[in-house]
Amino acid sequence: MLSRASGILLHPTSLPGGQLGREAYRFVDWLAAAGQSRWQILPLGPPDEHGSPYRAASAFACWEGLLADPDARVSARELDAFVTHHPYWAADWAAFAGEGALAAQVRFEREWSALRAYAAERGVRLVGDLPIYVAPGSADHLMHAELFQDGAVAGVPPDEWSATGQLWGNPLYDWNALRATGYRWWVERFRRTFELVDDARVDHFRGFVSYWAVPAGNKTALSGRWRRGPGRGLFDVVRRELGELPLIAEDLGVITPAVDRLRDGLGLPGMAVMHFLLGGRFELASVPENRVAYTGTHDNDTSAGWWASQDERVRRRAHDAAAAAGVDDDDPSWLLIGLALASPARTAIVPAQDLLSLGSEARMNTPGRERGNWSWRLEPGQLDDALAARLAELTRRTSRLPARRSGARSAPAPRRSSRTRRRGSSP
Repeated sequence: MLSRASGILLHPTSLPGGQLGREAYRFVDWLAAAGQSRWQILPLGPPDEHGSPYRAASAFACWEGLLADPDARVSARELDAFVTHHPYWAADWAAFAGEGALAAQVRFEREWSALRAYAAERGVRLVGDLPIYVAPGSADHLMHAELFQDGAVAGVPPDEWSATGQLWGNPLYDWNALRATGYRWWVERFRRTFELVDDARVDHFRGFVSYWAVPAGNKTALSGRWRRGPGRGLFDVVRRELGELPLIAEDLGVITPAVDRLRDGLGLPGMAVMHFLLGGRFELASVPENRVAYTGTHDNDTSAGWWASQDERVRRRAHDAAAAAGVDDDDPSWLLIGLALASPARTAIVPAQDLLSLGSEARMNTPGRERGNWSWRLEPGQLDDALAARLAELTRRTSRLPARRSGARSAPAPRRSSRTRRRGSSP
């Protein structure tokens, strides 16, 4: 049986300084001291003009804005080796992004690989995030236009949060065209993902079963309709080539039995978000073991902000659930942290803002709002020794401490050729 684990959600842009380098290593040290074995991040691609990593200029390239040393020397030999190792997308990115684009990727590979190895030595796995869609006008959209539909864009239908649905505007895949290629683009995208991280959350997992297609040019998502996605066939192809994939299915929102069947048939953990679960009838013991428990996500308000907006009935429900789980804390944020860690879910993840009991001003993203997101950042020293000790003690009491907290050194993750099969453990 796989052991219980926990970790923190913090994108590198939210580190003090907003980059890799010394603060990233300090954060890994803090995670280890706090008994945490997961560091979850958001997508690493070059963000859009509003800072959104979910509308990146590439599904393969990483953002040079994260580099601690953006002027480090890159040799011709290193460039050649990078192109040889990434034959599917390197030339496309160079053509799209221009002079110096590949040198920046070599620098990123250096810095990220060193950080990932440092984390592995301290028992910390990196959890990435794989958006289902690419951005309009991105390198992927322009260089592989034949893999995308004309005349329709992505969104979601009306629901209790939006009377007109959400019009995302992303290009939609032509799944027939992708199938005819043996899903090569997706195979390479998964390969690239697991060159960078140990586990990955698949955003909008339900879109692989069916997706909401909105006629291009519409101003709302009201006139969209459901179309069938690739289902299990895509994942079977990827698994045959790469081996088992350590994925987390983002299965939030209106989920159908078909989505449940695909998630469970693939053996993937789904998500259990305390903010959502406490909004209805809730028993902590009913959370399945094969889930990743969150207080909230990057799209949610902070737990302190969420708590302030709830009525007494929801607050009482949270207190009752906490009391039944042996959790006792006067701080609403830590009450929800205790619930997530005490849950049966095999893994629990807490946004860094909740550790600090921050209010809505520290929210990372408000869906549907284009500006004013993705800018929250830690102050130096906010994650201190006392906070690490407090979290380590809660982690111990909820049986989530890693077996080996430090001392064991492990080799950096090997670079895999296109012929290498990868097998990973579940998150």
